[in-house]
Order: sequence, then structure tokens, then C-alpha cells
Amino acid sequence: MSRIFLLSPAHCGGVRARLVLGEMAAFPLARQLRSHGGVPLGDVMSFMSGLYFRGKLAYARAFARPPRRADGILVIVPGAGLRAADEPVTLDALRAIADIAVDPANPAYRGPLETSAGALAARIERHCEVVLLGSIASDRYTDILCRAFGTRLLFPADFVGRGDKSRGGLLLRCVAEGRELAYVPVDGAVRHGPRPPRLAPMVR
Repeated sequence: MSRIFLLSPAHCGGVRARLVLGEMAAFPLARQLRSHGGVPLGDVMSFMSGLYFRGKLAYARAFARPPRRADGILVIVPGAGLRAADEPVTLDALRAIADIAVDPANPAYRGPLETSAGALAARIERHCEVVLLGSIASDRYTDILCRAFGTRLLFPADFVGRGDKSRGGLLLRCVAEGRELAYVPVDGAVRHGPRPPRLAPMVR
């Protein structure tokens, strides 16, 4: 069965985001971001988010099975809808993304996401699974995506009760072990649950 992953965006207002967006930033990623070619979206969001987005991106790269003529890894980008993780982004584009509030009541966020999700749902075959790697505890993305994909929108059941760092660590462990998680539909899912036991240290 074909499978596409949707990754929730990195926070564009955190310490690491301010670091890469700062006027004086001169480390390699910041210099590349300021170049004409830019930086792949997934790479710059991995830098801004650290463990959580890095885990989502590594997991999606390991287990995506996209249908023909479709990207296997799409990122929810404020103001731009669903964009391929490998799509280049420049400093100006990243600053524009950072200015968009991730709020379903914000038309600048909601409109592009509804449009791109609807277009993707119409383009892929009906049996293609769409897996959200992100929190379903709020409606920042879930309501919009559920309307577009219905019961095809899934998420890892093991995410319930975990914080961002725990999810990121879980995904990186799955990649190292070659183990894919079980997915359940977002629609009707239990969105809050008890905190699971702490993850065992990774074997290096």
C-alpha cells in the first residue's frame, strides 16, 4: 500500500529559529539559506526544531511509499500549505513563514492548507494512506486535514500521551531498528492519554 507522510511544522519563534534568522548569522546553514539556491525545507526545519522534527523527517524518509507523481514527505508550511520536504527555501521565504500564525481562524494559514490538502486528496488513489506526524491534541491541523482526507488520515497510535521530545526519540529509535509504528485514523481517535514509560536509552 502506498503511504505519504505529512509533517507538522517546526516552531519558527524559538531560540534556534531566531539564531538562523538573525542578521548576523554566519554558520554554514545560515549562509546557504541566504544564497540564491536556499536550503531544503526539511533541513532548515530540522535545525529549528532539533530532535522532534529530525525524528519525523528521518522516519518519513525511511518508510514513505508514495504513489507515482506524488511526494512522499510533505511539510505543513504556514502560509504555503503542504510543501515537499526537499523543496528549497530562502531566508525571505522563511521569514514570511515565521510571520504566519498557525491558527485555523487565520485565513492566511487555513486557506493554503485547505487548497493544497484538497488537491492532494483528489490526486492520490483512494487506498493511499496519509500519515500525520504531529500532535493531534489540538485542532491546528487535524480538522482541516480530516475534511480533506477523511478516514485515510492516520497517525501513530504511540504518539498519544507523549511530548515532542519523546515522539522524536521514538521515531529515531524506529528508524535505527527498521521498525514501523502502527497507525490509526485521526478521526474519532483518543487524543489525550496517560504518559507512557520513558524510552530506554538507544543502543549505539
